[in-house]
Amino acid sequence: MKFFKKTDLIIISVILAVSAAAWFAYQHSFGQERAEAEIYYYSELVETVALDQGIEKTFSIPQDEHVVFHLYADGTIRFEESDCPDKVCIHAGRLGTVGQYAACLPNGIILKIVPVNGHHEEDVDITVGN
Repeated sequence: MKFFKKTDLIIISVILAVSAAAWFAYQHSFGQERAEAEIYYYSELVETVALDQGIEKTFSIPQDEHVVFHLYADGTIRFEESDCPDKVCIHAGRLGTVGQYAACLPNGIILKIVPVNGHHEEDVDITVGN
């Protein structure tokens, strides 16, 4: 009794190869690009943070001091603390690649990673996952 047919293995291999190629293409196109974080409070841009490597700090925005961000020395940023009930924003983890985002919806705050050189029509708006 065979668990897989030969054609099943070929199809799975092709799917994995295409997925790996797409991931490498994405990383090559957007993974190495200089980025900055934009912090929005109820759809209004309130702060832009340069994701320069070597700088580490913890800060909040004046509009909601109960939400704390942490900028890491490796050029990533995350929600450190929040008074929201579900803490989904904190569990989003570190962000550092253009197109990544995290949101604290109860507090109306969105953290979005964008390219330093501005937005272009062909840029990725948002990516889902890590």
